[in-house]
Order: sequence, then structure tokens, then C-alpha cells
Amino acid sequence: MPEAPSTAPKRTRISIELVPRSLTHLRAELQTVAEHFGNVDTVNIPDLLRFKTRSWQACTHAAGHVQRAIPHIRAIDIDPRKPLPMADHLRQHGISEVLIVSGDPPEGMSSLVYNVTALDILRKFRRELPEIKLYAGLDPYRQSFAAERDYAEEKLEAGASGFFTQPFFDLRLMELYAELLPDAEIFWGVTTVMSERTLNYWQERNKAVLPRTFEPTLAWNRQLAADALRFSRERGQHIYYMPVTANLKEYLEGIV
Repeated sequence: MPEAPSTAPKRTRISIELVPRSLTHLRAELQTVAEHFGNVDTVNIPDLLRFKTRSWQACTHAAGHVQRAIPHIRAIDIDPRKPLPMADHLRQHGISEVLIVSGDPPEGMSSLVYNVTALDILRKFRRELPEIKLYAGLDPYRQSFAAERDYAEEKLEAGASGFFTQPFFDLRLMELYAELLPDAEIFWGVTTVMSERTLNYWQERNKAVLPRTFEPTLAWNRQLAADALRFSRERGQHIYYMPVTANLKEYLEGIV
């Protein structure tokens, strides 16, 4: 008689978002992750045009520190009429997962961008690199619940296997999105807000919603980090941490 399918929760992956300000800085942070956070198996690296190192190039330096590295790919940088420019690099270095984000236009339009959407580039990756696992972005603040759910479902149809969310600050909002996308593979995002400047950035630019209990302290941010990890583990989902201006070791030691 065949065994019944396992109902045990999937193993929760833990990722840390590392910004490639310089290769020296990146290597130092990777070393910190390897030495102090044995449960972290992944890093995800944004593609920021103000830095020299592109995300997929930075990911090659993660080998030997974590099991997997996920580069962010800016859709608007991709010429839809040409082959994917990072395809050979991804294959040569065994990078098997990428996160497709829409991308913000560069300041002063200092580099060329294209009139494409994240959906277009998800489909392009699916055609040209079918072996790559694709993630897409999920933003709980940019539009209504229903509109964001529908957009997420379009991304799944275009080839995404799951999502990296914008950072959440309230588990109640996370619960609502977990109900809207009950079968989706999700890396729930958590970041640090330790100053009025950072708070203003999230509230004014990203329209983030913070609970009334919020405090710009390390203790409050650590508690959120711990609560969000428990939330993810209970659902067999994943989490990524985006430490901003916080010391990585002080922020997450004893939590992950």
C-alpha cells in the first residue's frame, strides 16, 4: 500500500539581503554570515546601478559561504530583442535562482532602459533559461489587496515559482497575504528601521504601513525578526532579512 503524502511543513529557507557596495565589503559580510549564522542557507543580492558590481556577478562570491545566492534582475534593463545578457554567467557559475523585479528608472536616465514589465522578462527567462527557478516581487503597499493578488497570479502564470515580498512590519498584514496566496512559495521580507530618516523612506516612498507599537530601536526590530521567522516556519515558508544601517551580528544573533 503506498505511503500517504507527507503533511510535514517544508524546511524554511533563511536568506539575508547583502548590498554589493564593494567586493571587499561583500566578502566581509559573507564571512560574517558563514561564521555566525549557520541556519542561513541563502543570500539575495540587489542590482543597484550606483555600484560597479552587478548582482549576478556578486553572487559568484557567495560560494563557500552559503548554499545558494539569488541575484535580483531589473526588468527594465533587459532588451527584449536580444538574448539575456547574464545567461552565460548564470550557467557557468551554477546560479539556479533569480528574482525578477520591475526596477526603478536610473536617476537622470543615466543608463538605457526598456519599455518592458516584470511579466515580459519572466516569460523571456522561461523561454531562454528554462532551468532557472524564477521569483517575482510582491508589494503589499502599492495597490489594493485584490489587485496585488491578481498581479501575483499573473506572475505565476508568466513563469514565477514564488515571491520575495517587500518588507513587512506587522504580522497581521502578513497573515492577510498568506490567506490571499495560500499555495505560493514566499520569502517574507523583514528589514530594520532604526532612524527617522529610514522611517520616512518607508512611509513616504514605499507607502509602508507600520503598527502603532513601532519603535525605532534594536529591541523592537529584533522582536519583529524573531516573530516573522516563527510565522514563516509555522507555514513552511521562507524569510529574508534586509539589515539597513544595523550591525548584522547585533541584529540577528540568537534569532537565526
